[in-house]
This record gives sequence, structure tokens and C-alpha cells, in this order.
Amino acid sequence: MCPAHPAAAALAPPAPTAPVDSPGLRNRRRRAAPRLKCPNIAFCRQLRGQGERAGASGGCTHMKHQDLSWTIPVMRAGYAGRALVYLVVAGFSLWAIWHGGTAEGTSSALGRLEHSWWGMILLALIALGMASYALWRLIDTIFDLEDYGTEAKGLIARTGMLVTGMVHLAIGALAFSLLFSNSSQGDGSTITKTLDAVLGMPGGRILIGAVGLIIIGAGFYYLHKAWQEKYRERLRANHFTQHWNPVLKAGVLAQGAIITVIGVLVLYAGIKADSSEAGGVGAAFSWISQQAYGQILVTLSCIGLLGFAVFCLVNAAYRIIPKIATGDVETLAASLKAKAKANV
Repeated sequence: MCPAHPAAAALAPPAPTAPVDSPGLRNRRRRAAPRLKCPNIAFCRQLRGQGERAGASGGCTHMKHQDLSWTIPVMRAGYAGRALVYLVVAGFSLWAIWHGGTAEGTSSALGRLEHSWWGMILLALIALGMASYALWRLIDTIFDLEDYGTEAKGLIARTGMLVTGMVHLAIGALAFSLLFSNSSQGDGSTITKTLDAVLGMPGGRILIGAVGLIIIGAGFYYLHKAWQEKYRERLRANHFTQHWNPVLKAGVLAQGAIITVIGVLVLYAGIKADSSEAGGVGAAFSWISQQAYGQILVTLSCIGLLGFAVFCLVNAAYRIIPKIATGDVETLAASLKAKAKANV
């Protein structure tokens, strides 16, 4: 049949048309798109739900961040310095209790170190460690290295990390000042002076009460973290972490209890408009000692803080940073979960 014949047009195949760009077609295109191979896909699957949050581009979120691996030594130094602080506080407190004295706070314990050459070395290491921890928390907050996100819950967590860094920076400043002074301030004196200044401001009582509630919330966070063993999601699985979990859990519980007591004391100081009611670790020990079986509770708290020192050392050695971790990393939580399924 001649193409010019009128019937040719009816028999000719229809002209190709552009495909409709429907949502279903776009999803099929995304699934068919080649995915970049992530060097740490096992860790992505553990922490990000089988890697589905990699996005339409098919790449892993690890690929989308600049190289911040230099922060790992800073993190390790920070946690090691934090461990030294709790070793000193708990160690001197247990020594004092053993000899019939009372448990000591952070300032008093650090003040004991300035009278010996080895103590001065420890003070220098603590000052360096606390500065490193504060820097680590600042970087962690800005770059969200632990992948908390930008939703309300994540922003609260990141703000809490920044506040924690500032608190430890203050401890580092105290240790540094003791290197060049002949006497230390009593435990809680800095807190008392700060609260006095705030109480003199309009609405100071309300502000102090709010700070007390925030500290109590931080204490509850540690208690929840210990009870649910959430810390295992950020630790590398190995022989040590798998067999020392009771020590780690007891340490985080003790830390949560002490922080909660400190928060209650700060809240009470705001209610009574009396800065002397508040204090730090020393004030918390003093309050606990006044309760039933107080001396036993204080002793257990100090032993628990030794466990928290171990917890900090374990974090210095085996902590996993989600946005920096490389290689096939298995978390402690995933390892224990796999073992539990295998035993069923």
C-alpha cells in the first residue's frame, strides 16, 4: 500500500509519546538507579534501618560528610580525662570513708592533688582532658557526628551535649587554676557564687528552678540510658565490652543518681532563694549521707562512680561515632541481639 494512500495513516504505528512522570514511575527509577557502595554498609544497616535513609541518590550518608576523623583522638582524650576526674573523686572519697571521714566533692578531691608532683601531673592531664572533652562536644554538636538529627528530640540532645561540654570545661579550668595556686576553693563554692549572682537578677529564682529541672532531666536521661542499656548502641562489640556490661551499667546508674540529686538541690535552692542549699558532687554526697543508711549509700555511690570511670575509659577506647566510623563495625547491642537470637 502506498504511504500516500489515505488508509496508510490509519495503519501506521502511533508516534511515540513522552512517558507520564508518575510517582510510581519515579520510585521505580530510584530503585533501579545504581547505588554507591558504602565501605561501612553493615554499620549503616544497624543504625539506619537497613540503609534505607541513604536517599534517592543511592549513596550512604557517610559519603556526604567531610573527613572529621581527626576528632577521634580529641574524643578519646576527652573521655580519658573524664575518667581521671571520676577516679580521683571516687578514689579520695572511698579513702576518706575508710579512714572515718566523709566523701569529697570534685573541687576538694582535685585540691588534694596540688600537694605532690604526681598530683600536679594528674591535674595537667585532667585539664587537657576536660578541654578536649569540651572541644569534642562542641564539634559533635555542630556537625551532629552522633546522628541525633534536627528534629526536636535531636536538638535537645545536641544542646545537652553542649551544656555537658561547658560543665567539663569548668572542671578543666579548676584543674588548670590549681596548677598555679596554693589553695583550692571548697566544693560548691563556685556554684554558690554563681547562684548568688543569679538570685540577684529579676526572675532569678525561676531561672534557677528551671536549671534545676534541666539537671534533673539529665539525671533521668542517664538512669534511662542505664536501665535500657542504650549505651551499648555506641560501643564496639569485643570481648571486654561483652563481659563487663554489669560494671558499665552500674557506673551509668550511679552517675544518673548523683546528677539527679544535684538537680534536686539546685531546684530547692531556687525555691528557697538560698544558694547554700545547692552544690556539686560534694553536696550530693552530703545529702545522701543524711538519709537512712546514708553512709552505705554514699559508699555504694562512690563505688558506682568508679564504674563510671571505667565506662568513660571504655568509651575512650571503643566508642563508635556513626558519621565517622569506617569498616565493618558491629555494635555491642547488635552483637548481643544476634547472640540472643542464636540461643533461642
